[in-house]
Amino acid sequence: MKAAELRQMTTEELLNHLNNLKEELFMLRMRKRFEQLPNPLRIRVLRREIARTLTVLRERGIKL
Repeated sequence: MKAAELRQMTTEELLNHLNNLKEELFMLRMRKRFEQLPNPLRIRVLRREIARTLTVLRERGIKL
């Protein structure tokens, strides 16, 4: 998701989106420990998506 799309979301939607991304990243990291991931690039994509979401939240002055 692009930053422009994230900026159109409400703060609550952003926080929910961030929680979902963090949960998915956690699950992928756990799976990585026990088996080979079908798409290991997904971890990098999730980390960048989390960073974009946090950037938009910080622009709005929301501290986490």
